[in-house]
Amino acid sequence: MSKGNENAISPRREEDFPEWYQQVVRSAEMAENSEVRGCMVIRPWGYALWERMQGALDAMFKATGHKNAYFPLFIPLSHLQKEAEHVEGFAKECAVVTHHRLELKDGKLVPAGELTEPLVVRPTSETIIGATYAKWVKSYRDLPILLNQWANVVRWELRPRLFLRTAEFLWQEGHTAHETEVEAIEETEKMLGVYDTFAREWLAIPVIRGEKSESERFPGAVRTYCIEAMVQDRKAIQAGTSHFLGQNFAKASGIKFLSRNNTEELAWTTSWGVSTRLIGTLLMAHGDDDGAVLPPRIAGTQIVIIPITPKEETRAVVLAKAEEIATALRSASYAGEPLRIEIDSRDIGGGTKTWEWIKKGVPLRIEIGPRDLESGSAAVARRDKGPKEKEFLPSDTLTARLPEILSEIQRGLLDRALAFRKVHTKKIDTKEEFYEFFTPKNQEKPEIHGGFALTHWNGSAEVEAKIKEELKVTIRCIPEANGDEFTNEPGICPFTGEPSQRRVIFGKAY
Repeated sequence: MSKGNENAISPRREEDFPEWYQQVVRSAEMAENSEVRGCMVIRPWGYALWERMQGALDAMFKATGHKNAYFPLFIPLSHLQKEAEHVEGFAKECAVVTHHRLELKDGKLVPAGELTEPLVVRPTSETIIGATYAKWVKSYRDLPILLNQWANVVRWELRPRLFLRTAEFLWQEGHTAHETEVEAIEETEKMLGVYDTFAREWLAIPVIRGEKSESERFPGAVRTYCIEAMVQDRKAIQAGTSHFLGQNFAKASGIKFLSRNNTEELAWTTSWGVSTRLIGTLLMAHGDDDGAVLPPRIAGTQIVIIPITPKEETRAVVLAKAEEIATALRSASYAGEPLRIEIDSRDIGGGTKTWEWIKKGVPLRIEIGPRDLESGSAAVARRDKGPKEKEFLPSDTLTARLPEILSEIQRGLLDRALAFRKVHTKKIDTKEEFYEFFTPKNQEKPEIHGGFALTHWNGSAEVEAKIKEELKVTIRCIPEANGDEFTNEPGICPFTGEPSQRRVIFGKAY
């Protein structure tokens, strides 16, 4: 928004999007790299977003009958080995504990006390939870089990990026066991719907629901469903997944029950999860060249009041008025919750404070100084507008007007993101156009290009692998038909000339 302004983020999005993103995270004080390679420190402003996400999702999970539990961080290696495809999918990312103490030798601490069996630091919990469910389930009367856990996981990431890919990250993982296949499939689809609703209504991100191709499935799953988001460099981010595991993990873990017909049956299981990757998705979807832009429903602070006190003799009266406005606003509500207000009373320049809050993405800023006291008004600035745009509102109308403005911001961010995705989603019917769509025109300095290609595919894994190798483009999902953008019309695969049942979404991804 403020091209050329020294306070804005550098580089700008069109100059170097990945570096722009890193600078947004840092300047907004969301997170930073830690002393442990590949791991991050989530700072309070960033963690406030995760707390909001946790709170909203947790309520949605419980409304659909789920309860929270907690399972061990460490998984015996033998548990992972029971599910061969699952092990193969995560083997290169696992951190392994082999010793249980340290001893001092020659002035250095060295591992000692080798474990009888190595322990894998949780990359995901299907196997350890499956072993527990096998103890709990004896009869069909013990089903369904509908549990979720909020936890951290470790996947040894070689190319870390704050929030998007780190060796350790925070997430929730739901794990359920069911009496019938139909119930498990319904659960899988229901939780995908929860993620879809959350992304749209809370994060203002329009996501595409669909099924992953076989090569992109969760290791060991029968089917994997996902929500895919497009961010501003036109790449995709897998924002959440829901897996129908069939009876694969039940067989490996021995989750058996006595059926209604008095026969021994295997349970049908699911798993589903989202992570702190959603914070990175949020920033990439809505941020601008001045920093983060936060949707009001998810922002830890929705309105910041910035007292302007150029003279010491007016400081006390201005601060008192700021407190009065804050108290009145806290009695108002938006989206069914009291407004979240903060007063920045630090004794530093108003311009410096303003730019800090712009970069942090707080939805609304209220500036109030001695002249505003005289006029009975306050300057209100929206984060979804230019940094210099302000509206002067009578102080006694703020309680009624600001919740309305927050609603406008939330709705506007979703509309803007949806319009962006539609512009950069293209139906492509020839191989030549497909390759051109995903090939940068300037190889030395690739511009932001591409997007989502809605293209027919005959289901060939060989075609899929070749496109991935040559273009670094993958099938993001086989989208659900919605009667608008995505339909099931048959056609011809442009890569093979063979019949295709429907179009799928190709894209480059993080």
